Amino acid sequence: MAQFTATDQSQQRPMHQSPLVWGAAAFLLIAALAVAMTVSMTQGALMLVGGALGLVLYHAAFGFTSAWRVFIIDRRGRGLRAQMVLLAVAVVLFFPALSAGTLFDHPVRGFVSPIGISVMVGAFIFGIGMQLGGGCASGTLFTAGGGNARMVVTLLFFIVGSVLATINFDWWLSLPAFEPTSLVEMGAGPGIAISLALFAVIAAVTVWLERRRHGRLEAAAIPAERRGTARWLRGPWPLLFGAVALALLNFATLSLAGRPWGITSAFALWGAKLVQLVGVDPGQWSYWQQPGNAQALNQSLWHDVTSVMNIGIILGAMAAAALAGRFRPTLNIPVRSLLACVIGGILLGYGARIAFGCNIGAYFSGIASGSLHGWVWMVFAFAGNMVGVRLRPFFFQQPARPAVSGC
Repeated sequence: MAQFTATDQSQQRPMHQSPLVWGAAAFLLIAALAVAMTVSMTQGALMLVGGALGLVLYHAAFGFTSAWRVFIIDRRGRGLRAQMVLLAVAVVLFFPALSAGTLFDHPVRGFVSPIGISVMVGAFIFGIGMQLGGGCASGTLFTAGGGNARMVVTLLFFIVGSVLATINFDWWLSLPAFEPTSLVEMGAGPGIAISLALFAVIAAVTVWLERRRHGRLEAAAIPAERRGTARWLRGPWPLLFGAVALALLNFATLSLAGRPWGITSAFALWGAKLVQLVGVDPGQWSYWQQPGNAQALNQSLWHDVTSVMNIGIILGAMAAAALAGRFRPTLNIPVRSLLACVIGGILLGYGARIAFGCNIGAYFSGIASGSLHGWVWMVFAFAGNMVGVRLRPFFFQQPARPAVSGC
């Protein structure tokens, strides 16, 4: 995704882009109101939650891709530790509700999926796609909404890969797998304790490795012109603030939708509806014959929770980029970088479908649901990122060390 060095940030003074800010905000509110009136108040509220997610993701630069890349290359673990805070807050909020089965008198369920070959392979190729495509699922959405034309290309091929995975999805399901298992089944208390212990171990390992290489931990650098109250309007926001905010917004999603935040199922749906326009019937594929998927395919996108939230994320990120004065799309994309978008996007889409989710649906929401498949996803996706980092120099001109964290 778009990267800025500290020098770039100090030289590129943000210009307030009021018309775009008001336009994106107005479109989000009007769309949410229309969805509320035509579908349900809950659906409209979920679009606004998506808008808030886009704002937080952009202003906190909360990315998974570069956080993992920075750690792999330079052993800087600030981004990974922020992810552990994100997960810790989420499990503390989620586990009691999932154990009870209700939240505010409404039924709720987590994202708990089988652990098998499809998860391992899908997470691994998704990890490669993260580094080639330049982002994860949430990162692709918020940077595309923030005006990064390169990430729009990644998003398009993310959709292509998602559709391709639905064609032979039944074959992946036929491969050996263990039954879905959740730590919540042990009880909320024990499940939380085990999860927090694992997060603490991962954070401690990042601290040890970072101090071993650098002698001390990295401190967040905030440009002088972005300090004070202006920081909360234009960003950047503290990374830990972003982690807590995303966990709270995921919990809001659980309370409204009855299930956690997800992203990539909508990409498969968008692609399926597009292929319908050219005369192909995706309903013949087993993936779209499953009850929930068949219903989504036959309804408008406004009835799909994930789709309305994704649209909200894009609009929220657009407003955030305008507030920061950074909504300046450019089509000057090197050919090799463009090729990386195509390959990376396809790997992201295909991998997410066969792994039962992405960095949000499988990793964040999966672990927040206590699903063991979320932990397996993390291990194999990280391995894929290590391969992707080694492939990046062929596609990108980049320094030996990443300049900044973020997506």
